[in-house]
Amino acid sequence: MTLSERIESFSELGLLLRDSLGGKPTNYTSGLERIINNQQLFNPWFTPENVRLALEAVAGELRFENLIKWTDKYPSLSIRRDPVNVGVVMAGNIPLAGFHDFLTVLMTGNNIISKTSSKDRELPVFIAEMLCGINRGFAEKIRFTDDFLNRFDVVIATGGDNSSRYFEYYFRDYPHIIRKNRNSAAIIEGVESDTEMEALGTDIFSYFGLGCRSVSKIYLPAGYDLKKLASYWPRYSSVINHSKYANNYDYNKAIFMVNRDNFLDTGFVLMKENKSLASPVAVLYYEYYEKIALVTKMLQNLKEKIQCIAGRNHMPFGKAQYPRLWDYADGTDTMEFLLKKNIPGIL
Repeated sequence: MTLSERIESFSELGLLLRDSLGGKPTNYTSGLERIINNQQLFNPWFTPENVRLALEAVAGELRFENLIKWTDKYPSLSIRRDPVNVGVVMAGNIPLAGFHDFLTVLMTGNNIISKTSSKDRELPVFIAEMLCGINRGFAEKIRFTDDFLNRFDVVIATGGDNSSRYFEYYFRDYPHIIRKNRNSAAIIEGVESDTEMEALGTDIFSYFGLGCRSVSKIYLPAGYDLKKLASYWPRYSSVINHSKYANNYDYNKAIFMVNRDNFLDTGFVLMKENKSLASPVAVLYYEYYEKIALVTKMLQNLKEKIQCIAGRNHMPFGKAQYPRLWDYADGTDTMEFLLKKNIPGIL
């Protein structure tokens, strides 16, 4: 299968997803709607709204012009070579968390052996079925497993800090990418428009804040009105109606009250001053600053723990949950890694 055929197939997948999500009659419209509505039965965090958000983010990026812009950066993609078997351990914190690895492995012409998360089994398989329906050549290049990975040459594994230590040991003899926990932050300068501040809510509340691209910490100029900040996000207040989110909200609120901590209770998210990047579910950490240059320098020193930064001079507010094809997790160029591991004699 040539690079052009791979690009065309994924471009068609994007179109098929957009049509199906839009309600146009396709072979997958009803099946996709069933998947969207049923994921919450297996994983309560995967509400129909969040599953649809993940699918729309994928579908929006799988356009011919985006795929060309992305792949044009790697001239060696056009070189025919023997494929290697790439084992991919997918995360399950948000729907389709492992899709970009799935895409990258197949775009490089390699074979994927995917261990799906127990929290997100149906979605990756369904997307793979759609792709194989477009191009049957992918059927022999995709394998899913619930067991331990085997017969692989290269590994990409995503998990938490604890599981990453296991991955590092277990896959130590193979070329690998091991991803750990990361969080995202936002920098507010105090000159943002109402539209920008409302959009920040998408970065914070999408997926209930469970994604590595979910903003868990905001930096505010000294004297910024915290209550005013919360006033921009009433459209996201419905998160409190989700039982698991509400349980986290009540638990953290109780802890703060017992400890006599200062915090702002908005009714749907707790805002607490804290220097940490990672905040619990239903909690948003904030920190005041005097000079924005110091914040930028501090975040640069923490780059190994940060996935992305939303702000005027960073990723636009509201776009954190919509990564481009060339926005690699942890800043590691997966495409370049796979192309290097695909050179004869390097493994």
